Amino acid sequence: MQLIITGGAGFLGQRLAKAILTSSLAFDELLLVDVVMPPNPGPDDRVRCQQTDLSEEGAAQAIITAQTGIVFHLAAVVSSHAEKEFDLGWKVNLDVSRHLLEACRHQHPGIRFVFASSFAVYGGKLPAVVTDTTAVTPHSSYGAQKAMVELLVNDYSRKGLVDGRVLRLPTICVRPGRPNQAASSFVSSIIREPINGETAICPVSPELKVLVSSPDTIIQNLIKGATLEAAAFGEWRTVNLPGIEVTVQEMLDSLERVTDRRTRERVEFRPDPAINTLVSSWPGAVDTTRALHLGFTVDTHFDQFITQFIAQNPA
Repeated sequence: MQLIITGGAGFLGQRLAKAILTSSLAFDELLLVDVVMPPNPGPDDRVRCQQTDLSEEGAAQAIITAQTGIVFHLAAVVSSHAEKEFDLGWKVNLDVSRHLLEACRHQHPGIRFVFASSFAVYGGKLPAVVTDTTAVTPHSSYGAQKAMVELLVNDYSRKGLVDGRVLRLPTICVRPGRPNQAASSFVSSIIREPINGETAICPVSPELKVLVSSPDTIIQNLIKGATLEAAAFGEWRTVNLPGIEVTVQEMLDSLERVTDRRTRERVEFRPDPAINTLVSSWPGAVDTTRALHLGFTVDTHFDQFITQFIAQNPA
């Protein structure tokens, strides 16, 4: 069986690939695909890396074969980038997804299609607590693109064309590397940069509440989503993955607790109305009862996010 990870050069794609190589998943080939050449995640003959722009005509169809069993669709233009480059966002986030679904449909129906969605599908005036079936009213192009693909995956699954699983990911923290164009990039920056001895800019207020998950937990939940039986999801294939609700202030308190005051003082507040508007439209409180019942896991305390980052990224 072949497994495919789109966005295979990215942080999440690389982490997922490494986890799959040490998991109990049985497969013959693990194909990592991205617009840039993905690094090889480990010395394993089953791994193949391929540089492909999936937005090009026929590219999505070319990677799906009769042996494809699971597609982890992680490739995307992130939130602020999709907002700035309107056409590119729709081309990558919607069109590529539909081409992949069509390729699965025509190659052989029933391929497990794991789609990494986002809480950005929510927006505007929300109930105090959102659920898997709360109406989505995105306030960004990125959120609209994710919402449309969610509906596509559910419809293709309803008709038996794919075995879809839509996993709405909380904001991942702490990501290593440098900031990207995601509106939520500051969530990692205000922890990562101070630990690395650099100044971090926080564009939102200390009172802003965000829903976050650690990288290790996200990876566990992606694999869990791929290995659950279809019947476990029922008719609605979309699941809000568990995260912990934390304010920016609580994150900085945790940073000081795990490190020291000098590290915390490297964070500077400079309001950015555009980012604040985007992030504030996302829900802070989410009912993840269904996800927990299905066996997805959740972090316990934000201190662990910081200790995990420090342990995995030694100075």
